[in-house]
Amino acid sequence: MARGPADPIESAMEMALAPGRFISEGASDSFVRGLEEVAQQIGGIIEALPDRAVALYETFIAGCYEKAEEVDDSSGSLGAFGGSLFCGWVTARRAAAADPADTVARLLAWMDNDQYGFCFGIEKDIASALDDTGRSACAAQIKHLLDPGAQQNQENALRTPAYTQRRLEGMLRALYVAQRDADAYITLAEQSGLCARDCHAVATILAAKEMTAEALGWVERGIEMDRADSLGTSASFDLRELRRDLLVKLGRNKEALQSTWADFARNPSTYTYDDLMKLVPVKDRASWHDKAIEAAAQPGRCPLPSLIPLLVKTKEIERLAELIDQCTDDQLEQTSHYTLEPAAETLDDAYPGPAARLWCAMALRIVDAGKSKYYRAALDNFERARQSFGAAGLHASWEEIVDRVRASHSRKTGFMRGFEEIVAGAEPEPAPAFLEKAKARWAPPPSR
Repeated sequence: MARGPADPIESAMEMALAPGRFISEGASDSFVRGLEEVAQQIGGIIEALPDRAVALYETFIAGCYEKAEEVDDSSGSLGAFGGSLFCGWVTARRAAAADPADTVARLLAWMDNDQYGFCFGIEKDIASALDDTGRSACAAQIKHLLDPGAQQNQENALRTPAYTQRRLEGMLRALYVAQRDADAYITLAEQSGLCARDCHAVATILAAKEMTAEALGWVERGIEMDRADSLGTSASFDLRELRRDLLVKLGRNKEALQSTWADFARNPSTYTYDDLMKLVPVKDRASWHDKAIEAAAQPGRCPLPSLIPLLVKTKEIERLAELIDQCTDDQLEQTSHYTLEPAAETLDDAYPGPAARLWCAMALRIVDAGKSKYYRAALDNFERARQSFGAAGLHASWEEIVDRVRASHSRKTGFMRGFEEIVAGAEPEPAPAFLEKAKARWAPPPSR
């Protein structure tokens, strides 16, 4: 029997999934971007053809599960994409006027058999994708599954495993937040053990209902729980941010400012600095800036990965140069180039000496670790270091670096060839473009 014309979206789906081809970690982002393009096509037909969209989402979800064994998903991008398909499927089912209870039953069955983690953390998104009827149906179904009496009455049924129960309770929490049902949320949370994250959720519900003072009370309760936890909790930042917003809404700006200052003093960073400056009156910003930088620069107060970006952001160039001068080589070499490179660029003109140390630290971090893939970047950094040392008149310091590299890395012949060119004063030639190398490989056939 002749096969009918292929569905164009299914064809694009199969091509994007690349059956039989292994996707490495480095290629996973590009692979997922291709999948996202197909998902956009499905999303584009939900309004006009919801039933077809439902079927396509189900096919796509099944295809992603089938493909999972052929993908190194260390980055988690495929898992996150899979979760977005479930949300699209729920939206399409709603547009198709499907039975909400059936949607919930199918969704929970999928979540219960989610061997690749596609459903991890999607509770909030699913709750948003459901309409009011769907949320009510989903909540009723979950409460039924969690009811010990209902489980005992099921023939040959086992009690809900602990992991599944936590997933169901998490879904129910998300539904209550979406429904703005604070009382139901509190009842559930108290049954399973109220935590700081629950306090933030309840406060969010109350804040959305303009119950600002009550919301602040729950935030304070959550912050106290967080303080009592020796390791802190994942809700700490969200609670403090919400506390500031609520205080401002209540007209208690001075308290909000003091709270934000306490957060900055506890953990100086570009983020807490921005939060602080949002609340400082314009006329007082200069004095608060000085106060903040002075506090952050106290010895031992702020780790380098936070302090260096803060000084770069606030254009505290002299303090930055002093900080780099005070650091040991080991401290700098243990710091990521994401932190050091912007600092080196900032210092290069006015403070070439400290900048040279940063360029060297980035280069040595690569070479000492033997990361040959990044030797070209290391050579570029050494060239910048040579120029900066020269501009600062620190020729002896450059010679010390040269001696160190020669003593430690003489066997890295390919790298040393480029390094010696730098020492001699010749900038390394730029790497040939990919297509230029390809053209050189494809030599014309000999003439006859």
